[in-house]
Amino acid sequence: MQGHTRLFSCAMRLFLRCFRLGRRRGRSKLLKRAGELWSYGKLCAKSLFYNSLTNSDVIIDSLFEPIYWLVDHVTRWFGVAFVFLVIVLTSSIVLIVYICLLPLILDTYSPAWIIWHVCYGHWNLLMIVFHYYKAARTSPGYPPQMKTDIPSVSICKKCIAPKPPRTHHCSICNRCILKMDHHCPWLNNCVGHFNHRYFFSFCLFMTMGCLYCSISSRDMFIDAYNAVETYYQTPPPPFTFKERVFHKCIIYLWVLCSSVALALGGLTLWHAVLISRGETSIERHINHKEKHRLQKGKVFQNIFHYGRMNNWKVFFGVETKSHWLTRVLLPSAHPPYGDGLTWTHSPTATRRTLLAV
Repeated sequence: MQGHTRLFSCAMRLFLRCFRLGRRRGRSKLLKRAGELWSYGKLCAKSLFYNSLTNSDVIIDSLFEPIYWLVDHVTRWFGVAFVFLVIVLTSSIVLIVYICLLPLILDTYSPAWIIWHVCYGHWNLLMIVFHYYKAARTSPGYPPQMKTDIPSVSICKKCIAPKPPRTHHCSICNRCILKMDHHCPWLNNCVGHFNHRYFFSFCLFMTMGCLYCSISSRDMFIDAYNAVETYYQTPPPPFTFKERVFHKCIIYLWVLCSSVALALGGLTLWHAVLISRGETSIERHINHKEKHRLQKGKVFQNIFHYGRMNNWKVFFGVETKSHWLTRVLLPSAHPPYGDGLTWTHSPTATRRTLLAV
């Protein structure tokens, strides 16, 4: 009996030792796994500071990458809806002008003013329609995917292909764009080398058209607004249904045109400043960062800046004085200067100049 008891006690001691050993091994595995996760987290955090060029902008871009991805995909799918909205809003303004304003102009204005409004209004409308269609339907320009002898400044990390100067990758189009300025959701297209002039001309003439409608209908807007304010008086004013619709259409026209003129006018002025400097929207951001990054003794110079007037001539493709009329003030589908792959550098560029890419 005592032998059985000793045997049972030895077996229990052995079992308890194995159980404690297993618990210790389990704890060691958990601690090892936690240590690996901690090391991996530290590695991910330190990877944000992998060289001297990393700054707060890189960290913020990394943290907001999921938001950028969501915005890119939403913009890609809603581009068609934005184009449809532009067409609908513009068409509604044109209908109101033809139905409400034009008959009033023909009845009350002098022949000279009638000729002015009819000629200017239809010319402005023609320029808006032409440049919007060309900006939306013209390809911005893409670099060749195959290996060529064309000089490149870097390799695109997304396309795994050479990038010529002024070329950038569009995450929405998922392609590299020659002389990319930005992706415009209102065009459902990128603004690049071959349609940049159409985009700016559309913004310019749309702003001019909105200002024209807003200024021309200002007095009618004041009268219509005062009339609408009397709708809820007792007794109500004797306005017919047609007159009420007329008042609301005038208010809609003035508010929409004034708002678009204010917003689009600011955008047009900003792009005019960039064109005068020989920059695109992306290059403006890059050049601003390069100016701060330069060390002492180096001077930054934009090699694509040919002088204010020459920048405008290159942008509009003006070669003779008559081109200001035929290529700027009239619809023209002439190609832009150059092929977008190679660029003629400014003669004032020196070896100590940092190239803008």
